[in-house]
Amino acid sequence: MENIGVVNSAAGAQTLGTDGTPGFTGLERVYWNLEAAALSEEAVRRGEANFAAGGALLADTGAHTGRSPKDKFIVRDALTDASVWWDKNGAISPAQFDTLLDDFIAHANGKELFAQDLYAGADPAFRVRTRVYTEFAWHSQFIRNLLIRPDRRELAGFVPELTIIDLPSFRADPERHGVRSSTVIACDFSRRIVLIGGTSYAGEMKKSVFTYLNFTLPDQGVMPMHCSANVGEAGDPAVFFGLSGTGKTTLSADPARTLIGDDEHGWSSEGVFNFEGGCYAKTIRLSREAEPEIFATTSRFGTVLENVAVDPVTRVPDFDDASRTENTRCAYPLDFISNASPSGRAGTPKNIVMLTCDAFGVLPPIAKLTPAQAMYHFLSGYTAKVAGTEKGVTDPEATFSTCFGAPFMPRHPSVYGNLLRDLIGRHGVDCWLVNTGWTGGKYGVGRRMPIRVTRRLLSAALDGSLNKADYRLDPYFGFAVPTSVPGVEPHILYPVKTWASKADFARTAAALVAMFRENFAAFESHVEPDVNAAGPRPLIAA
Repeated sequence: MENIGVVNSAAGAQTLGTDGTPGFTGLERVYWNLEAAALSEEAVRRGEANFAAGGALLADTGAHTGRSPKDKFIVRDALTDASVWWDKNGAISPAQFDTLLDDFIAHANGKELFAQDLYAGADPAFRVRTRVYTEFAWHSQFIRNLLIRPDRRELAGFVPELTIIDLPSFRADPERHGVRSSTVIACDFSRRIVLIGGTSYAGEMKKSVFTYLNFTLPDQGVMPMHCSANVGEAGDPAVFFGLSGTGKTTLSADPARTLIGDDEHGWSSEGVFNFEGGCYAKTIRLSREAEPEIFATTSRFGTVLENVAVDPVTRVPDFDDASRTENTRCAYPLDFISNASPSGRAGTPKNIVMLTCDAFGVLPPIAKLTPAQAMYHFLSGYTAKVAGTEKGVTDPEATFSTCFGAPFMPRHPSVYGNLLRDLIGRHGVDCWLVNTGWTGGKYGVGRRMPIRVTRRLLSAALDGSLNKADYRLDPYFGFAVPTSVPGVEPHILYPVKTWASKADFARTAAALVAMFRENFAAFESHVEPDVNAAGPRPLIAA
């Protein structure tokens, strides 16, 4: 086995995990810790990717243009049996994982792999040394962008605590490996090994790291969060929870505030810290005018563009082209954003913002939440799909992803909800629900909430001025809604006033209330009575 690059020779590819599990023996070559120039050259030379105008690496993820949550499995053993939320997480046995791992190792024989030694976690007290083996050079560039890159002087002594093996050409056998299909994401938390096969979607690597941290950090008193985060000049951190497409990346990239990170963070007794060293932003309908910082990264060397259409002659990206997928993305290092935090750390959050894209047009553009309401909406994790984003979706469809990230939460949601509620109460954090979806009617009738309105309301929330506003109680959801905000047209704060038919609004609102109540029934026995009482009630609606 030939080793090219910088690696700790005492902790090479021959062993895996933390218990000395035998590793690779028949590889032709391992490229260790290559940087962007070498990885881009290799990706193009091997036909994995091309260059877009400006120098970004342009890659296609093949059949998988998003994650495969139903193909993700956790080893059920003494460590995980009583601690994993098995209702929502697939299980495989230790023996099945052993077979899968043996087959991964055999499949890699004779191949060249790329390896990156990286950190997950900006706080040294909680960071995890992570090694990622990839079959593709562009996958190596992707994960190098997304995690935290150690100083090169640290690589010679790097000993991994978590190992990920990413082989897109591997095909799992459901009968032999105990999985669902030829695609597999298998996590062994005891040995700290993750296997990814049968998919070229690079986001599986990043989310596997997040899943591991979501399992390990609660026992250390750290709240793992699927959120973006930024901090103002006054040292006032804010976190933004939200599912894909709700605006986490866009709204946290505020030129008036320092970006801590765009997707995954921890909240410890010392404050918030980024899990990552990069950003993974959606690019569909990206524009220079609305999101100049993110737009600028798409023409920088080192950025990876996924499934983005380009002009065949000029190679200029067309971010309005959704013919390949709505889930087009760019992955870039955090320092490509001019006002990004070099440390990835800040103090205790002053504000928590829960983002939802309500395609039913019922929720107000902003509402203030009590701690109990914050826990209710955190466990609900509501947003809505709109027509055209997925096959068969013709009308808005409610989506509830608990903790705003159910596919990455190995433990029961109440573990994360109770951690969050404790932190909110202990530090007196202001909590807000922000609707970036529709106003004036549901999708297809109304219009998307103007981003200038969202930014103005967020600014008022984060600078504290919104705390001085007058409020009314929403008749359907019971949370507090400001009656007026300078610079925002008053009627948009009253959703019913933006609808042409008040009767249609009432019917749609009542239907959404029913969806919330039906979804939350699964959590009622796991939360305190005041949290159950914090949701919408039919009597209030009536």
